[in-house]
Amino acid sequence: MSIRTERVGKLLQREIADILQTEFAEQLPAMCTVTGVRMTRDLGIAYVDVSVYGEELSQRKDAFRHLEELTPHIRASLADRIRHQVRSIPEIKFFLDESIHDARRMEELFDRIRAERKRREADT
Repeated sequence: MSIRTERVGKLLQREIADILQTEFAEQLPAMCTVTGVRMTRDLGIAYVDVSVYGEELSQRKDAFRHLEELTPHIRASLADRIRHQVRSIPEIKFFLDESIHDARRMEELFDRIRAERKRREADT
């Protein structure tokens, strides 16, 4: 990845995160966090990884679907903010980032394993 694509990716990550928190927070049923942005070489497409907070997978998916419906409005808001910094506003494609929830699940499994080991050690 070139320095230019990295810089534009970081710029988009900051701006989209701010847009979601300031302009669209009330329209989204759950809190969303931008965890990363990957750009194509020509800077035409931004792949935006978004983590959605919620207990149930169905809640997170509903919030993500709603986020996808807001994509044209988010892109328009982004254009207002960065039009003087880039030649063209990239197309935005959101991806649901489940890594936080996967990590939490793994931690719960490790806790169960530790508890089982302690119980086995206590029995012997």
